[in-house]
Amino acid sequence: MLNRRALAFRFAIAWVALGIAPGVAPGGPVDDEPVFDIAPGITPPRVTHQVTPVNKPDDDRGFRISGTVLVGLVVSSQGEPKDVHVVKSLDKDIDQSAIDAVKQWHFDPAKKGDRPVAVRVTVEIRFHSM
Repeated sequence: MLNRRALAFRFAIAWVALGIAPGVAPGGPVDDEPVFDIAPGITPPRVTHQVTPVNKPDDDRGFRISGTVLVGLVVSSQGEPKDVHVVKSLDKDIDQSAIDAVKQWHFDPAKKGDRPVAVRVTVEIRFHSM
């Protein structure tokens, strides 16, 4: 159940780019598995468990900001988020809230043929103050 502070904003998530966002340098393998960009022949991952960003428990203000945080990550072949980082910042505390939430997400992994593979993705997390 969400507390009142978590309800002080509307929250939306959208896949921005399946692959590398402009200006983001590709990284190497994660956990010794090759990491692919989304391309023909690779089925993108699908979010199966999503956690909503929340503000700090000691912060009574709630989120009073509107905007977008772009979060880059690698979805492992096991469907776990790895190398979660901010690609486009909004505010230090909001960015950290977005990272903390995405680290708790779970995915059906991407597939190349019938084989699960790790892929780079970017997600857009929109914050709307209420």
